[in-house]
Amino acid sequence: MLNPTEAKRIIEAALLASQEPVPLNGIRKLFDEDIGADTLRRLLGELRDEWSGRAVELVNLATGWRFQTRPEFQRFVERLSPEKPPKYSRAVMETLAIIAYRQPVTRGDIEDIRGVAVSAQIMQSLENRGWIDVVGHREAPGRPALYATTKSFLDDLGLRSLQELPPLEEVARTLPLEHTPPAETEPQAARPSEGGEHPAQQTGGTEGGPSELAGAPAEAGVGSVEAASG
Repeated sequence: MLNPTEAKRIIEAALLASQEPVPLNGIRKLFDEDIGADTLRRLLGELRDEWSGRAVELVNLATGWRFQTRPEFQRFVERLSPEKPPKYSRAVMETLAIIAYRQPVTRGDIEDIRGVAVSAQIMQSLENRGWIDVVGHREAPGRPALYATTKSFLDDLGLRSLQELPPLEEVARTLPLEHTPPAETEPQAARPSEGGEHPAQQTGGTEGGPSELAGAPAEAGVGSVEAASG
């Protein structure tokens, strides 16, 4: 039988080598003998404490455990890679925020809150990023798709659950935005309202900013958000 120190070194090696978070069931597969979930959580907690104060930390995310660079050192690590993380327009990030705090929602719901039409390109960019997915359909005429955030979305924000989401105003301040003119809405006449829902009304000819979003109360808990990358 492995002693706790040997078990922690095996877990440490596996997590450092993994490109993705490893769930508890995956960690159990590292050992020939059956190790209980409570024991694994204790070993992981001890391992997390051992890495405390270093530039890399062990975190528990929505899809499992992983080692990642601490946020304060991330900007230095990024200099090693010529690839820049993608930045999204304000329209995309506001749409994501509404889905995160009001999920599940339809495209029509999002338009009602934002006050402008939401293009298919916006929804597609969020789906391609793996941050949202269709989780069902509303029982209404046309059966419009219901959107919700994914576990990948939580992983990328360094969160374990939706209850850890920060206030909506903080999301608007911290998520990376492109500094480009608003151009991602489509004329309301370009498509019919979905599912019989009334079309969004254009207000002021702009896309709405954090002040408009703040008018939609968040239903999740509070915390802090920093985009975390391993």
